[in-house]
Amino acid sequence: MANLNKVFLIGRLARDPELRYIPSGTAVTTFTVATNRAYTLASGEKREESCFVRVVAWARQAELCGEYLSKGSPVFVEGRLQSRSWETPDGQKRSTIEVVAQNIQFLGKQPAKAADVADLEESTEAVRGHAPAVGEPSAASADSPDLPSEGDLGEAPF
Repeated sequence: MANLNKVFLIGRLARDPELRYIPSGTAVTTFTVATNRAYTLASGEKREESCFVRVVAWARQAELCGEYLSKGSPVFVEGRLQSRSWETPDGQKRSTIEVVAQNIQFLGKQPAKAADVADLEESTEAVRGHAPAVGEPSAASADSPDLPSEGDLGEAPF
């Protein structure tokens, strides 16, 4: 039986991205993408609902997201789903499902300077398809109490 784990999202950032560096020096950025769905009930009443999805980007792609994205920025994210679970210091079990970005397209305004645009395009091509190496944590940071530490993650994130 074949398996497929692929996610495509187009939406806007719900808040500014959080750029951090793990102890090995690799950049990791997390942000939330809000997607909206409009529909009409059988009664004719129009409704709209929002879905908020956590996204994790690594390495140079993470740095670019931290530099060029902000709350409200429109983005296209291509990636894979990943689930994680951990135990908080007070003993509560927590879990989450997030998208590990493999490609991020910035859909909003481009940087003002032509040189910045060229640098951004070159850097985006260089990081396209990056996924964490074996042993890299999913989005853990030593200073984030609600996320597991590197040692708590167990097996490789993919």
